[in-house]
Amino acid sequence: MSYYKIIGLQKEPFSTSPDPSLFYLSKEHSAALYRLRISVKLRRGMSLILGDVGAGKTTLSRRFMQLVSKEPNVIIHMILNPFFSDEREFLKEICERFGIPVSPQAQKRAIYYYNEIEHYLFKKGVNEGQTIVLLIDEAQKLSEPCLEVLRGLLNYETNEYKILQLVLVAQTEIVPRIFHMKNFWDRISFKQLLRPLDYQEMREMILYRLKMVGYDSPVQLFTEEAMQTIYRVTNGFPRKVTQLCHDCLEYVVMYNKSYVDKELVDQLVTRESNFLSVDLKGIMSSGTESAERTDARRAVI
Repeated sequence: MSYYKIIGLQKEPFSTSPDPSLFYLSKEHSAALYRLRISVKLRRGMSLILGDVGAGKTTLSRRFMQLVSKEPNVIIHMILNPFFSDEREFLKEICERFGIPVSPQAQKRAIYYYNEIEHYLFKKGVNEGQTIVLLIDEAQKLSEPCLEVLRGLLNYETNEYKILQLVLVAQTEIVPRIFHMKNFWDRISFKQLLRPLDYQEMREMILYRLKMVGYDSPVQLFTEEAMQTIYRVTNGFPRKVTQLCHDCLEYVVMYNKSYVDKELVDQLVTRESNFLSVDLKGIMSSGTESAERTDARRAVI
């Protein structure tokens, strides 16, 4: 039996996967989701969601996908790991995502991919009046030639709107790269930086997730002191919070406790610190040993 069923929960409340059904909308996440939907609805072109690792970008994008895909006359596809060796490989992936048929000769020159995409965009986006959306997660992995592809695709437009809606979800490291690209930064119609949660938002997120998976006991599963410690350790980054809360609930089951208190959180934090310390020492000693062996071989030679 899964640990969460032992404490009366219907499903895992603190999964590391981006489950849209458990997505807690902080004020900032709510504003980002609302403005993103408006930008796409008005067909303004390119939108950019930024944030550090664990800020909730991917879960936000999955929630956006979930909502938008239910709307009539919307075609939306997502690219999760945009690491492409060259421009043609990226264009080929876009065609495959949208089911755009490509002739064999298109595999020789990028211009043929552009022609097929252009034909598709005008057919679906203009003649049939559909909103076409391409969402790219981990967009900081895009090479400059691929970013140039996106800039070029934004040239397809009518007098009233951009035909292709691009949503880039990326870590903040992408900013210096695209800021200095001519005619790229100023084409982004909507930009949003996701910051960590404050304490009250983090507290509400924990309680919200528990409620969504069926926890209805009058006993608070996390004490206030425990949540304060969790916030101090995680700085309010949603991914770190969910990972630590997951570990806390496992310990509750393992040691037959009724709730998560500060002592339990402190134990887990100490365990993690000790693990990292031992692991790093092992890596360093392994590296030293390897260097010593190399020196010995050189001495023999």
